[in-house]
Amino acid sequence: MTRFNTPRRRHLVALAALAAGIALPGLALAQAAPWPNKPVRIVVPFAPGGTTDILARVLAPELSKTLGQSFVVDNRAGAGGNIGAEVVAKSPGDGYTLLMGTVGTHGINKSLYARLPYDPQKDFTPITLVAGVPNVMVMNTKRAQELGINSVADFVKYAKANPGKLNMASSGNGTSIHLAGELFKSRTGIFMTHIPYRGSGPAMTDMLAGAMDVMFDNLPSAMPHIQAGTLKAFAVTSAVRSSVLPDVPTVAEAARLPGFEASSWFGLLAPAGTPADVVNRLQQETAKALNLPAVKERLVAQGAIPSGNTPQDFTRQIDAEITKWAAVVKASGARVD
Repeated sequence: MTRFNTPRRRHLVALAALAAGIALPGLALAQAAPWPNKPVRIVVPFAPGGTTDILARVLAPELSKTLGQSFVVDNRAGAGGNIGAEVVAKSPGDGYTLLMGTVGTHGINKSLYARLPYDPQKDFTPITLVAGVPNVMVMNTKRAQELGINSVADFVKYAKANPGKLNMASSGNGTSIHLAGELFKSRTGIFMTHIPYRGSGPAMTDMLAGAMDVMFDNLPSAMPHIQAGTLKAFAVTSAVRSSVLPDVPTVAEAARLPGFEASSWFGLLAPAGTPADVVNRLQQETAKALNLPAVKERLVAQGAIPSGNTPQDFTRQIDAEITKWAAVVKASGARVD
């Protein structure tokens, strides 16, 4: 038995155990491989084609280049972003599953949904704000012409004369696209039927087909269609006009609604418990990517405002947004069981 217990034999057994992932008593295992050593998944909680998806697909290849592993976009649409957010909330905090969160998943839904399958503050570690964007009130151009609607004032006048005849598309219950429309309905005293989709992309398909009447879409996903002339932009929902649509008024201006503001934002989050060094590395590399001239120009041209702030700043922003949107949800009367 002695010849089977030599130092060389013990060394070979140790190497075999390490390769198999087996912990042997008294064996000092090698240090864990540095992160990342396998592909990283970015869960987008909406269908392809919307702003959340656009931002994730702009960012993923840049992170892949700098971190040496593939960053793969995984669309998990449904329930106003709650399905995808829940997937990430229940994933291991190891840095290999991330969420492209939104103002809906981490600002609005906590007040809007009676039963939320995750806690936006306790179940996540904020990494960084990727971008902020205004929403824009749009109609299919031909549909607007058919109805004789050329301005926000025309729209409100038609809606009041035809209660319930207009349909309002959104990217899902609880999204800023939905809540911007609900706030508009509440402040103007009109009624429209809300039709939620599984993302901005599918909703936009029906908008372009003329099947839907109005949408308060995120500006980046609506911008190509506004530029093409297939959508008519009536107003932006931000407090000030957008630099890429300087001739389009704010809702506050166009509808004479002082204080109206319902903008969107998008940011990276990880499951709670993700190591601080991984979170900090992701924030730093994301900030660098967003500052690349080609990336920055692309996002700004679509109406987005790139960020890349610290995890601490993003955490404070989420806390403030939850408080802010609770008041908006209450004022709008919106609720999802």
